[in-house]
Amino acid sequence: MSRQAGHFSALLEGVPPDGERIPVTVLTGFLGSGKTTLLNRLLALPDLQGTAVIVNEFGEVGIDNDLIAATTEDTMLLANGCMCCAVRSDLVEALVRLGERQASTLRQVLIETSGLADPGPILRTLMGDAAVRLRFALAGVACTVDAILGLGTIQRESEAAHQIAVADALFLTKLDLLDSPSPPELLERLAVLNPRAICHVEPNAQPHALRALIRSGSRVASTEEHAPVYRSAAPPMETTRNAAVAHSGGIRSFVIVREEPLPWEGFVNWLDTVIAMRGVDLLRVKGIVNVAEHPEQPMVIHGVQHLFQPPQLLSEWPSADRRTRIVFITRGVDAQAMNESLSVLARRRVRTAPPSPVPGSFQGEPDVT
Repeated sequence: MSRQAGHFSALLEGVPPDGERIPVTVLTGFLGSGKTTLLNRLLALPDLQGTAVIVNEFGEVGIDNDLIAATTEDTMLLANGCMCCAVRSDLVEALVRLGERQASTLRQVLIETSGLADPGPILRTLMGDAAVRLRFALAGVACTVDAILGLGTIQRESEAAHQIAVADALFLTKLDLLDSPSPPELLERLAVLNPRAICHVEPNAQPHALRALIRSGSRVASTEEHAPVYRSAAPPMETTRNAAVAHSGGIRSFVIVREEPLPWEGFVNWLDTVIAMRGVDLLRVKGIVNVAEHPEQPMVIHGVQHLFQPPQLLSEWPSADRRTRIVFITRGVDAQAMNESLSVLARRRVRTAPPSPVPGSFQGEPDVT
């Protein structure tokens, strides 16, 4: 690598404190999975003031007339204080316009994707466009899954498997049409595709769970119940004892855990190296990092492929667990090699302890293939 700053280290200048950017939750799900129905049930709930919902077309959402308090050309104001925006072309333009119009009142945003959409481009927009990432930050991804047709859809459609794999929360729909409470084969498949996602199977509770997920993002997921990225998904040891699980199309998920704080420069240079060498295969990266230089302020990271949003220093730890936990959803990346490369680089940086960090510089990178 050259001695120019890598992508992640280039984002570190002026790391925003907790709560400065507007959290965005993405709602995805394959065609017919009940995404629009769940969205409408969410919009019928009270106390959504300060929430904006961005959808592809109003015709697809079918918001009930008795929910609408006022309508403009591209915006609907709902009686519960929530606002809906139509996106007929450019998501970046819609987000920037939304931020300018509602700067004083906007607290959180929900983006509904189309049923055939890979959520990756939307996530990359949130992280890669300078005008967007200055004001907005990814809070989480929710995905609806059809309890009746979901298993077959996952087997046939790679987009459906991808939607599930990158989600933080899964919502199992159409359970009322089944004889059994929940389809065991589908649940097993979901557990393989995404072992760390919270799966919501109680229909009556799902709109409230989605509202809680959206709201939790306003404080960068302050509780473990609503913050899958912070859950203790891996055992308390330095290595990834959880075996990486292979998924459809080579998708696999694993988590790297560290008990001891990581040196700031060592971690940043390691992540720059990973992005440079395997960025295209990083479907999603999310984690909370115990940085030695900021022991009371954990760093939250979110990434999609080679793009990461500016890291965020929380004002405090969200729980008593102060381990570094980084979840990787990847295509063809070896978990053990990734884990070992972090160990090598972290030890090297602690031993050399350079007085003037040079972001992105790294000689003799360890293998992260």
